[in-house]
Formats: sequence, C-alpha cells, structure tokens
Amino acid sequence: MSDHSSHPAQPRDGARVQPALVIVALVLLAGFQTMQSIRERSSLDELSAAQEPTVQEGLKLRRQLDTLAGKTAQLAALGNASAAAIIADLRRQGITVRAPSAGVPPR
Repeated sequence: MSDHSSHPAQPRDGARVQPALVIVALVLLAGFQTMQSIRERSSLDELSAAQEPTVQEGLKLRRQLDTLAGKTAQLAALGNASAAAIIADLRRQGITVRAPSAGVPPR
C-alpha cells in the first residue's frame, strides 16, 4: 500500500490563503464603496443646501404669479376686455388660470 491512500488529504497552505485573500478583497471593496457613498451623499447635501434659497425664491415668485393671474381672471369674469384678452391668450398657450374663490382672500 502506498502512504498517500491511508492518510486523509490535508489542504495545502495555498488553498487556505486564496479564500482569505478573496474575503479581504471583498471587505476592502465594500469599505471603499461605503466611503464613496458617504462622500457622494455629503456632496449632494451641500448642493441641496446651496440651491434652497433659489428654490424658495422660485416658490415666492410662483405665488406672486398665481395671485396676479387669479386677479386677472377675476377681472375677466367681471367683464374687463383687456383681462379677458390676457386670459384667452394664456389659455391659447396652454396655461390654465383660475380665479380665486370668493370666500378665500387672495394671497
């Protein structure tokens, strides 16, 4: 009998090192990806904060425009020819303007 058949096969050192290297590489990759995601999130938060004043100014302008358009629609409903022409032109362009309801004061 040969000695090789009587002893169970022992894994070589290389067989242990390869899975360990793969595991270490995966952990490093996951750590790197996590750090990149954290940096990107931080950058996005900074950009969002920088845009906030512009967004607020746009909302303020939108409210002013809605108020102006609503008052123009009210005038058109009361028979003002110029206001009716403006409302008709806005509708032709696909812009819907509603007069503010009677019970709610305009902003």
